[in-house]
Amino acid sequence: MKDPYEVLGVSEDSTDEEIKKAYRELVKKYHPDQYGNNPLSELASEKLKEINLAYDTITKNRAAGKTGGSNTYTDSTTQAEFSSIVSLIRAGRLDEAQMALESMPGNKRTAYWYYLMGEVAKRKGWYDQARQYFQTAINMEPNNAAYRQAYQSLNMNARAYHTQSDGRGYREADNACSCCQSLICADCCCECMGGDLIACC
Repeated sequence: MKDPYEVLGVSEDSTDEEIKKAYRELVKKYHPDQYGNNPLSELASEKLKEINLAYDTITKNRAAGKTGGSNTYTDSTTQAEFSSIVSLIRAGRLDEAQMALESMPGNKRTAYWYYLMGEVAKRKGWYDQARQYFQTAINMEPNNAAYRQAYQSLNMNARAYHTQSDGRGYREADNACSCCQSLICADCCCECMGGDLIACC
């Protein structure tokens, strides 16, 4: 994994406010919405993940330092694990990425863990699960722009799919109305042929 300070373009002596400012500027710069349907959108999305991981690493390292505790998320082993999982996801090796994530103990299941699980689920087409994972990540870190963007992007794609499906006539009709219409139509056909499906009409 790259040095997180280098990723954000700050030094280890930078204040928390300077780091936060650098992070926000990079998020704006690489936000996929800036690129629309441009082929660079995917690269921007990957860069955003790297920026997000770097920011999480720095802030949690600093928080651990202030409390005098240790943070398993920020140890080099965990960073390496997440980095290798991101590589698996990028390579489309989703089953391996999922297995690696699921094998991680509970104390390493941070907001970023849920975010990566959401990415795996999304790419596998498991959109309901992906939405739940992204929502959990947001609940754990409400101010994380990358998590919110992933959740919103997933919902936008889902709405677009439903709109497209509705336009093609795939929308599910109201069951009661559909049933009545079918019976009346069948009764008319029977009466034309000399029969009577519904005696009362």
